[in-house]
Amino acid sequence: MATITHEPQGEGESKPTASPRAPKAHFSLVRDFTLADFITLGNAASGTGSVLAVMHHLVSRDPLPLWIAFALLPIALVLDYLDGRVARWRRQSSPLGAHLDSLSDSISFGVAPAALAFAVGMRGGWDALVLIYFVACGVSRLARYNATSAAMSDETGKVRYFEGTPIPSSLLLVAVLALLTFFGRTLDAMPFGVWSLGPFDLHPLVLMYALSGSAMVSKTLRIPKI
Repeated sequence: MATITHEPQGEGESKPTASPRAPKAHFSLVRDFTLADFITLGNAASGTGSVLAVMHHLVSRDPLPLWIAFALLPIALVLDYLDGRVARWRRQSSPLGAHLDSLSDSISFGVAPAALAFAVGMRGGWDALVLIYFVACGVSRLARYNATSAAMSDETGKVRYFEGTPIPSSLLLVAVLALLTFFGRTLDAMPFGVWSLGPFDLHPLVLMYALSGSAMVSKTLRIPKI
């Protein structure tokens, strides 16, 4: 079976022609990864580990997995910082790099913080809607960055500022949850209690997730990129 290869076309040039399919090496995707890409995957692994630790905590009621879930997210942040540094140091770029980074960040700084909020007691129906909104804002913010980063870059190719807060800023929320857990202010002891609003319950503290999500998708809020 033949595949279609597209030759450079201009006025008077031929149309695409068929060529034999080149044999593909096993694990070619992995071979295309750079060192920075593997570090980015470490970010995704840390975020996924945090979510799994949260689920273990909910099943076992053992506090240790919850603390492991908290601890894995700062590790994800360090790896998120290192991957770009390593890429610039080695002068290696990957066509997968930006996509890997966004997908990893959506897990570590979107889904995992939302799972931690649920674990410490934000389990009402309105809470769930706010947490879904937060994750959706984080994913949207990452997609917008990928789509607009070229337009926002200066002559050196560096992005000058973020539109909206970067998604790793969600670790501030995680820090609040960790402090509440340390002082025993979770579940029924959560600050501001719980409100019954119509068919669902709302923990007012979950509104910090709504504010964080809204800040991430803000068009007017510009954060200088260091």
